[in-house]
Amino acid sequence: MSLCPNRTDRRGFLAVGALTGMGLTLADYFQIQQARAEQKNYDFIEAKAKSVIHIFLPGGIAHQETFDPKPYAPIEYRGEMGSIPTKIPGEVFSETLPQTAQIADKITVVRSMSHGEAAHERGTHNMFTGYRPSPALVFPSMGSVVSHEYGPRNNLPPYVCIPNQPNEFAGTGYLSSSFGAFSLGADPAAAGFTVRDLNLPGGIDAGRFERRRTALEAVNNHFAKTEKSDTISAMNTFYDRAYSLISSQQAREAFNINAEPEAIRNEYGRNEAGQRMLMARRLVAAGVRFVTLTYGGWDMHVNLTAGMRGAMPAFDQAFAALIRDLDRTGLLNDTLVMVSSEFGRTPKINGTAGRDHWPKVFSVVLAGGGVKRGSIFGASNPVASEPEKDELGPADLATTIYHQLGIVADKELMAPGNRPIEIVDGGKVRKELLV
Repeated sequence: MSLCPNRTDRRGFLAVGALTGMGLTLADYFQIQQARAEQKNYDFIEAKAKSVIHIFLPGGIAHQETFDPKPYAPIEYRGEMGSIPTKIPGEVFSETLPQTAQIADKITVVRSMSHGEAAHERGTHNMFTGYRPSPALVFPSMGSVVSHEYGPRNNLPPYVCIPNQPNEFAGTGYLSSSFGAFSLGADPAAAGFTVRDLNLPGGIDAGRFERRRTALEAVNNHFAKTEKSDTISAMNTFYDRAYSLISSQQAREAFNINAEPEAIRNEYGRNEAGQRMLMARRLVAAGVRFVTLTYGGWDMHVNLTAGMRGAMPAFDQAFAALIRDLDRTGLLNDTLVMVSSEFGRTPKINGTAGRDHWPKVFSVVLAGGGVKRGSIFGASNPVASEPEKDELGPADLATTIYHQLGIVADKELMAPGNRPIEIVDGGKVRKELLV
């Protein structure tokens, strides 16, 4: 018995006696205990990040016109836009990012992101889940996995989307729908912004609210005893979290962007990019574990230069403000920020002055949460057509993010049919990205 990994008491052996009637042997029992012990070990992995802000730029943003310009390439590759120096010695960004260039010493730019999916949906699936799409199974997003592994903090939803869940791949996949995102339902930049369903309905005071909750619990308990389905258990979870959110003044206040000083709101920018990123900062500061926000539409097959000059200033201002704000408040140390898109754009300008889909190489930006500061990871070749060194795939990126959150990416979760599926299959922690 001294060789067993866990102390087994009389109660444990009584359990064995009960289980042997169902075909489990003593060896089976100890195997279960060992599995449980190993499962518990996941809880003791040191987390460097407490929260994640994922800024997703849908459509496939051009890496050449942002974080990986090629100033010495022929004009048909480099495009019309120039480049500017950054706070990283010897490194340049596109002229579209003047403010971000000034906070480059606080971020890491990955210039060697790569996968093989040139369709929007498939590329998006890669970047939200760390998996290639499969016809057999829908995989959960990183936000839903974090929700599953950690649950709420400070009565706040663990996973929030601003302003709404941006795509189906930002959802729960094979996990219960109870691990889905809480969506604001409105844009924080809109006049008179309020979060959907956050306040009590008109005419409902706290006492009536509590009575309704008690009555609803009785109904739910009845159905839970007679039905077994994800829908019922998920709804119970949703109701519990909704009541916690509505009944907590502190939790509701996290969504009150109007409480921010005017100077801060102006620093981020009074536009969609600025107010969405400011809301994300408020939420992680209050305790939300994973925030996904989207901005813009970057599928620029036509007139790329004009499109970038129109859309990038708001992003540039907001992103630089977010990094500065997180840094000066100390939140950058334990908040991991990621800027991603589903893929990049073609090396050569096309016949309509745009760039087309290109998944072979593109850029991702990381900051905070134990990520190196002032660093360039990997490189594309001279015409930005493929990685030249340190290729990074979605599985490695997701595994590294989970690692910083204290989640072991090869831990198995249960898919329908009691199929064990690893959170990420085959990914590695890329320690070169980390402090």
